[in-house]
Formats: sequence, C-alpha cells, structure tokens
Amino acid sequence: MTARAAREGRPARTPAGSWRYRPVVRQALAVGIATGAYGISAGALAVAAGLSVWQAMATSLLLFSGGSQFAFYGVIGTGGSPVAAVAASTLLGVRNGFYGLQLVRLLDVRGWRRAAAAQLTIDESTAVAVGQEDRTDQRVGFWTTGLAVFLLWNAMTLAGALLGTALGDPRALGLDAAAAAAFVALLWPRLRGRDPLAVAALAVLLTLVTAPLAPPGIPVLVAAVAALVVGLPGGSRRPA
Repeated sequence: MTARAAREGRPARTPAGSWRYRPVVRQALAVGIATGAYGISAGALAVAAGLSVWQAMATSLLLFSGGSQFAFYGVIGTGGSPVAAVAASTLLGVRNGFYGLQLVRLLDVRGWRRAAAAQLTIDESTAVAVGQEDRTDQRVGFWTTGLAVFLLWNAMTLAGALLGTALGDPRALGLDAAAAAAFVALLWPRLRGRDPLAVAALAVLLTLVTAPLAPPGIPVLVAAVAALVVGLPGGSRRPA
C-alpha cells in the first residue's frame, strides 16, 4: 500500500494480472457459468414456441437477454403476432439501456469496444462491475462476466434447441407452457416491497381483463401500463 492510498483509506492499485484481480475473475466466472447454463432452457423453449434451431440461436446471439427472450417465446408460443412479441421483449430490454448509462462512466470504451460493451450489458455483467470498488476490477468484472455468459449462453441455447427438437412435439411434454413458468421464476425474486407487488397485482388484473378480448401478445403490452400507473404519480416525491 502506498503512503497516499493509506492516507486516503483506500487499497493501493497493483499491476494488472497480479493476485489482486483473482477474486473478481473467480466471481465473474462463477456468475457466468451459473447464468450461461440456464441457456439450455432458452433453446428448448424457443423450439417449443415454434422457432427453428437457427432462429433460436439468432435470438440468443442478437437479443442476448434472458427475460426478453422468454417474453418473446411466450408470445410466439401462444399464437401472438411477431410485432407483439418484439414489443413485449423490447419493453423488458429497456433496462439494459439504463445500465449502459451507468456503465459508460466505468468502462470508458471507444470505437468497436463500445458496440461490444453494449451487447454484453446485461443484469449479471452490470451487477459484477458495479459491485467492485476499484476501477480496474470493475472493468475486469464486466468483460469477464459478459463474455462468460455470452459464450456459455449461446452454447447451451444450441444444446437446448437440439434437445427440444429431438424430443418431438413439445406440447406433449408441456414445454409450450414452460416459457411463462420460466419468466415467472425470473420475476418472483424481484417482488420485494410495496411498489413491485402493486405493479405485479395490477399487471395480473389488467391481463385477466384483456386476455379474453385481445389477440395473443396484446395483454402483455397492456400489463406494462401497470408500471406507469404505480410509478409515475409518486415518482417525483420519492428521494433519490
């Protein structure tokens, strides 16, 4: 530790590649492996929704967002239009744009690296990056997590799609309803506090009211209004 770092009460910076960066790399790889392995369900659910193996791979390579992909599969699998499916998945992908606003300061990337960083900006890479105190650790955590998830997620998507195709008719195994179940499993841990519960309750109510009347996929978009109804009136009164 340098004298200046000691006076300021912060850890000294050490050269890249030293032992100091091993903890963040281990954390990033652990998160990447755990998240990427879940991609096998994305591949299976994609073919269950009627997509081909290559279409399933395209969603993981280009969209690369678990929640958005499951929403897309769910709408397509229930007979919704592609427009409704894209709109539903886009609503869930907006959060990555807000992540990018925070990460642009931490990563300080230019040129083609900015495009690569945008593609790898997901829940997991953001969480690992912002959870580090040192700037270099933040960058190492982001890139290591993002690349680990991307590579394994796509490999497991391919495995799941091939497995789902080999199983035959997905409806016979109940896979046509699995997209909704997977999405609920992703959502459930986030329902903490009054506002998330209020949004969820209102979204369920709006869905139940509109589902018998609207085409497949539209109730999902209508349910998104719940976030505006709950969030906007008190948003300006809450402290940052």
